Amino acid sequence: METLPQRKLLSALCHGAIFFSSTIISIGIPIAIFSISDDPVVKDNAKESLNFHINLYIAAFVFGLLSFVLIGIPLLILLGIVSLIVPIIAIIKVIDNENIPYRYPFIFHFF
Repeated sequence: METLPQRKLLSALCHGAIFFSSTIISIGIPIAIFSISDDPVVKDNAKESLNFHINLYIAAFVFGLLSFVLIGIPLLILLGIVSLIVPIIAIIKVIDNENIPYRYPFIFHFF
């Protein structure tokens, strides 16, 4: 089990990985943390972050297809805003209460 500062850092890094890149790096960081960590809270945060990333990619694909009927453009803009704000909230919650993994609202859980 990691110490509390390590738990905070790794959990915040999982949720903040989306800010590094929108490619493989943003998914690779939570996967790597999930693989190397023995802490159940950190593992739960890594899984939740992966679920959020997968949901964002699926929503972006669907909204991209809908942009041919012009409703997808505002939805893509909204998705961009959500993908910036919600991880910041997750990082704040994880740092504030390091013993409870953060759960993103309104997403499907694959893991």
